[in-house]
Amino acid sequence: MKSLALILTLAVLYGCSPKPAQQQAPAPQALPVSEVHIDTATTYQEYPASVEGAINVEIRPQVSGTLDRVYADEGAYVAKGQPLFKINENPYRQALNNAKASLHAAQGALSNAKLEVEKLTPLVQNKVVSEYQLKAAKAAQEIAQGNIEQAQAMVGTAQINLGYTIIKAPVSGYIGRLLKKQGSLVSPTDAEALTQLSDVHEVHVYFSLGENDFINFKAQNAGGTLQDKIKHLAPVSLILSDQSAYTVPGHIDMIDGQFDKTTGAITVRATFPNANGLLRSGNTGKVRLSMLHSNVAIIPQDATIEMQDKVFVYAVGDSNKVAKQPITIAGKSGTNYLVNGGVKAGQQIVLSGIDHLQDGMKISPQKAPEKEPAIVKN
Repeated sequence: MKSLALILTLAVLYGCSPKPAQQQAPAPQALPVSEVHIDTATTYQEYPASVEGAINVEIRPQVSGTLDRVYADEGAYVAKGQPLFKINENPYRQALNNAKASLHAAQGALSNAKLEVEKLTPLVQNKVVSEYQLKAAKAAQEIAQGNIEQAQAMVGTAQINLGYTIIKAPVSGYIGRLLKKQGSLVSPTDAEALTQLSDVHEVHVYFSLGENDFINFKAQNAGGTLQDKIKHLAPVSLILSDQSAYTVPGHIDMIDGQFDKTTGAITVRATFPNANGLLRSGNTGKVRLSMLHSNVAIIPQDATIEMQDKVFVYAVGDSNKVAKQPITIAGKSGTNYLVNGGVKAGQQIVLSGIDHLQDGMKISPQKAPEKEPAIVKN
């Protein structure tokens, strides 16, 4: 009986003791979210480039001789037709005199041949001499005429060579380094040119596009043919070596006909006006191409997660529950993705802290400050 009473007493005491408090669920994690905006974005891609004058001419002698005069200094601007160098003309003037003397002798021989024909013609008619002698005289006259033509050609050649002793600028432009000085012996077979002359009233800027960039270039610009696309291209900018932008825009006017097998790239040319002569052949810089992307969303890369070659974002749905959904990347721009599929305008996505999120997890959305759509540069 005592045992039963003890058991009953313990049961009453246990029933009267306070019950443990129930464990409360943790509060949803507060994470920043942003609303998706579908808009148009402009991106810029830069490519290393080299600058060349519209015309680059090697100045070489066309006759051999000693440089008597150098008329232009290095770096000077010269006009088309302006003398640059003078080669000693004495040997060529004597060659011209000799050619003229040969011409005069040939002219005298022709006169004698004509006289012989005139003398023999009536004699043959009167049968005083044989017709064979007249034919021989006429043949001699034709030979004399040929000698005159040959002598005239020699005079012309000598005059041309004499003219070559004055080397003139074939175009207007800037003189490069003078590799030969006054007194130097020069020849058309020299390995090095006398100098280089650059016409830089406008310049050609060359850069290369890789295969993928070239495919994107063709796909994203209007036009049925490549030439049509070039005509409709927006102006391009030139970024100089000090990172400043050249003040005058240029335009793409040539794309090479084939890819370089070594580099896997194709050469593109843009032409820039250069009225003030700021740009010179040999300058380097970068060509900046603009590209317009329509109907894209700009999403920070930090708001995405990559799994099995796919990129996902966490979208906020009903009851503030998140769902992982794939997106389609149209391009990359700095630290942002340009997205043209997988998200809708007005949809909210989680901006950060997504590493530990799971489908269906509830969050406490914290609206991030809205930013203006960026104009971005790669």
